[in-house]
Amino acid sequence: MDFSSKLLENAVNEIAQLPGIGKRTALRLALHLLRQPASQTEQLSFALQNLRKEIKYCKSCGNISDTELCEICANPKRDKSLICVVEDIRDVMAIENTQQFRGLYHVLGGKISPMDGVGPHHLNIPSLVEKVKSGEVNEIIFALSSTMEGDTTNFYIYKQIEPYQITTSTISRGIAVGDELEYADEVTLGRSILNRIPFENSLKNS
Repeated sequence: MDFSSKLLENAVNEIAQLPGIGKRTALRLALHLLRQPASQTEQLSFALQNLRKEIKYCKSCGNISDTELCEICANPKRDKSLICVVEDIRDVMAIENTQQFRGLYHVLGGKISPMDGVGPHHLNIPSLVEKVKSGEVNEIIFALSSTMEGDTTNFYIYKQIEPYQITTSTISRGIAVGDELEYADEVTLGRSILNRIPFENSLKNS
């Protein structure tokens, strides 16, 4: 792709690094921004810079937050004895949109994937085990994607917390095997949370 401007080329190259954005789409976005009032581009730039500089991660669950403790963990109406384990922030948003879950979350920051060089020590697992050790948790819900990596991560965590004899469950397979959680529709995801099954049963069926 030939560019008449080095400035345009640099902008396109940076935009094209975003997931799902190719060079042609990046060019359309760059040209679109050029056609907008300068104030709009400046607001976008400020929002992105502010996001990068000011964003925090909840010290309790790992969710993205504006403060040290996210709104979910700080809400006294949430059931602190019930923890839903998810892969990343997008899954928290997906489950929250169902309005069917009133517990807390624990964001792992990924899932075990030896092929990608991701092991248990790369994930936010130790703090989850510590929560279970505290005795304040009655049930852990595994809500990772129903892929080989998700199932491996579920099983690893299950073995870590098994000695503490708390209830473990997994979302029901209304979510198709191999599907990513964030792409599930809200009704299906909501039913999967409400109709969760004991984790031990999922081991027998796999």
